[in-house]
This record gives sequence, C-alpha cells and structure tokens, in this order.
Amino acid sequence: MQRSPTEPLDLGRFEEPAVLILTSLLEGPRHGYAIVRDVEQVAGVRLGPGTLYATLARLEARGLIEGVASDDRRRPYRITDAGTTVLRGRLERMQAIARTGLARMAR
Repeated sequence: MQRSPTEPLDLGRFEEPAVLILTSLLEGPRHGYAIVRDVEQVAGVRLGPGTLYATLARLEARGLIEGVASDDRRRPYRITDAGTTVLRGRLERMQAIARTGLARMAR
C-alpha cells in the first residue's frame, strides 16, 4: 500500500516531537538549541537532547528536514517541501480531531 504524501510517517513515540520540530522549522533554519527554545515558548514542552537529536535524525533520514551548511559548530536544519506536506496533513488531522472533541464537549 502506497503512503499518501500527507499521511504522517510512522515515527512512533517521536511523532509529537516531530510535529513540534517541523513547526519550529517553518520559521526558517535553526540549530538544536534554537529549536528547543522555540518549542518551549510555543508549546510549553521542553525537548530533552536525546529526544531532540533522535527525532532530528529520523526526520532527516526520511527527507523531511535537511542540514544546512554553516561555519558555526552548531548544525542548522531546515524543513523540506516533503516535510511541509507531511506536517500540513498531520496538523489538518489534529485540527479535525480538536473540532470534533470540542463539538462533543459542547453537547
């Protein structure tokens, strides 16, 4: 069965951090520490180094992000077109679930 371009890749326990990281990278290339700070500010979630770098490795291996050349010792990453497509699909599904949940709570 072929995967739809908007279907999330199976990242298991890394799916939530992946969504947060991809969302952060929509603002432009960032290195790990800048991603951690942004995610904490936007979502109130603190990504530990193990989770951050394991998720970055998985996202890069799947072509959803790529490293950017830099003279700095810190390696910046940017989201790819494929990453944007996958993230859009995941956020749309999350939005639909939230709408349904809120509508059911209002009954």
